[in-house]
Order: sequence, then structure tokens, then C-alpha cells
Amino acid sequence: MTILLKSTAIMILLGSLIIGLNAQEIEGSHERVFKNFKTELLWEAKVKIGEMINLGESKRGERRIIPILGGTFDGSNIRGVVLPMGEDWQLVRPDGDTELYARYLLKTDDGYIIQVINKVLIHVGDEFYSKSVIDLEAPVNSPYEYLNHAIFIGTLGFPDLMPGEDPYVIIGVYKLL
Repeated sequence: MTILLKSTAIMILLGSLIIGLNAQEIEGSHERVFKNFKTELLWEAKVKIGEMINLGESKRGERRIIPILGGTFDGSNIRGVVLPMGEDWQLVRPDGDTELYARYLLKTDDGYIIQVINKVLIHVGDEFYSKSVIDLEAPVNSPYEYLNHAIFIGTLGFPDLMPGEDPYVIIGVYKLL
């Protein structure tokens, strides 16, 4: 029985030591990998938007929907159109921040369809903040399959419109390296 207890104690100590070393390795790699995020701009999209539909107050804040009517996107290795289908569901929270959940489709110049889900947080305070996390889904075995294997972040810009110009937003899509 004592040999069993000693063996168990040694196994626990070795396990703790290994876990401790792995934790140090993970912590060290965390310092190396996550301190300086880098990004690569994949494309900018000019997304035409429709008239806002205000659903009114809900238990979580004011709900509204903005139709996505089309547009274009252009990057160094990809370009095409924003298909005229999709919506931007918005929630203006009681604290004043706005959450956007946009879902729409892109069609590349060579005919592939890419699904976009863009979750945005907008804060208007001392400093304006508008950033997003973007989920892209491209067809398997397409030239854009690489989009299925990375994390993307984005920006949302609101340009000054010229008289008579249809409303649109500018979305920057960045691959997290």
C-alpha cells in the first residue's frame, strides 16, 4: 500500500511539474504571439444601405433594421459585388452603445459566393469607436477557401454623402495574422 501511495505521489508531482512547464511555455508563447497583433487589409467594401426600419423599444434597447441593397468590394486579390440581399440588425443599448449584426453575400468577379456575418460595436463618447469581428464563409475548393481558415476584424466608416448620393457605408476587412 505504501509503494502505491509513493508511486501516486511521484506521479502527481511529475504531472504538476509537466503542467507547470507547459503553462510556462504557453505563457511565453502568449507573450511572443499575442502582444503585437498584425493585420492585412483584404478588401474595402462600399455597401449601399436602405432606409432604416425602426422596430421600437425592446427589453434590451431600441431595435432597428437596415436593408443591404448592394455595392462593391475591392482588394489586391479579390473583388466583386455586394448582392442586394441581406440586412443589418441593430440594437441601441440602454448605455448608448450600438450593436450591429449584419448578414449578407458577396459575389466575386469570377462567380463565387461568400457569406459575411459582421458583428460591430459602435461607441460614441469621448472617442468614437467602431470595430467589428467578421465571419467569412467561402466555398470549399474555391480560390477563396483560405477565408475559411482565419480570423477577420473590420472597420466601419460613415462617409459624408454628396447631394443626391445614395447612402452607403465603407467596410474594411482585415485578416488577423
